[in-house]
Amino acid sequence: MRTLFRGALHGAGAADSVLVEGEVITWVGRGDPPSRPDEEVVAAPGEIIAPGFIDLQVNGYAGHDAAAGADSIAALSDALPATGVTAFLPTLISAPVEVGADFAATVGAASEAQGARVLGAHIEGPFLNPSFRGAHLRAHLAEPTPENVDVIEAARPRLVTLAPELPGALAAAERLHRSGIVVAAGHTGADFEQGRKAIAAGVRFATHIYNAMPPVHHRRPGIALALLLDTRVTVGLIADGEHVHASVCEQLLRVKGGGRVALTTDQTSAAGAPPGTYALSGRPVVSDGSVVRLKDGTLAGSAASMPDLVRLMARLPGMSLSRAISLASAVPARVLGERGLGRIAEGACADLVVMDAEMRIRLTMIRGVVKFRQPS
Repeated sequence: MRTLFRGALHGAGAADSVLVEGEVITWVGRGDPPSRPDEEVVAAPGEIIAPGFIDLQVNGYAGHDAAAGADSIAALSDALPATGVTAFLPTLISAPVEVGADFAATVGAASEAQGARVLGAHIEGPFLNPSFRGAHLRAHLAEPTPENVDVIEAARPRLVTLAPELPGALAAAERLHRSGIVVAAGHTGADFEQGRKAIAAGVRFATHIYNAMPPVHHRRPGIALALLLDTRVTVGLIADGEHVHASVCEQLLRVKGGGRVALTTDQTSAAGAPPGTYALSGRPVVSDGSVVRLKDGTLAGSAASMPDLVRLMARLPGMSLSRAISLASAVPARVLGERGLGRIAEGACADLVVMDAEMRIRLTMIRGVVKFRQPS
């Protein structure tokens, strides 16, 4: 099956056409392709053809909680293409290490799901600072002892979030980093120097920057500034207008640069669903349609979808839709070392979206197959 896309292309210079053959982009150029297509997708004026979005932190969506098991993860894979997400990390918040290992195995078994690609598990905790636990249960937190790290390392998650100031956490970060697991700092009370040591130990990502960590103070900058200033680190940003103020998002881009900011939804099962009570790794959370909280008022993930985040970022001073798209595609692909994803280029994976002038998803293709098409 050959599909030709024509129209404004994200990140492809003067090219205006993309040919997909099977699961791969085989040609990017102007005018007619070298071989005749079976189907054409033409972007209307104001629309843009872009790489599919990659979300590094999906707790749930459309009533499905990732922690509920294989069927829920498969349902997420089926549902997320409607939001332009073509690949994601199902995420589990703090649980006993054995539960985390089982979750990683379940995610691995779901890697053949036919919707959005399941790229591996994000285990957020349980090696977190109790004072910055947010919506995580205190009873589920644990220290990164060698024995606990053995269990998590053997499970081969794709990304692990930990608090680097905990006893044994730097050694844990070194071990996990050497094993090829992306290590993130999050739910942490670390100071600036502890943050620098964490990066030296292998921390390469910041889970929802600014949230669940000390604020940046001019005399006590904390770990957040260490993560912002180091070019080896990419920061995850929940740009939903609730977790981080738009002006701080603007400041973050100016300090960090767009190449090291990855939009992450931190979605819960309340995203893409009406207001009500939902689950976050089994815990009840309440959504008013835009904000998700525990019953005590604590923020507990997000109800936003990736187009919501892209829309907010694209409207910031000095930003453009093209730059905002990169934060949701090329940057998270780079975090995971997925060279075939997040870009439009010959040889890249045929994961594409068409967005309309209002930044709504009109079509999503994954592995060369259309998985979502907005009804006419």
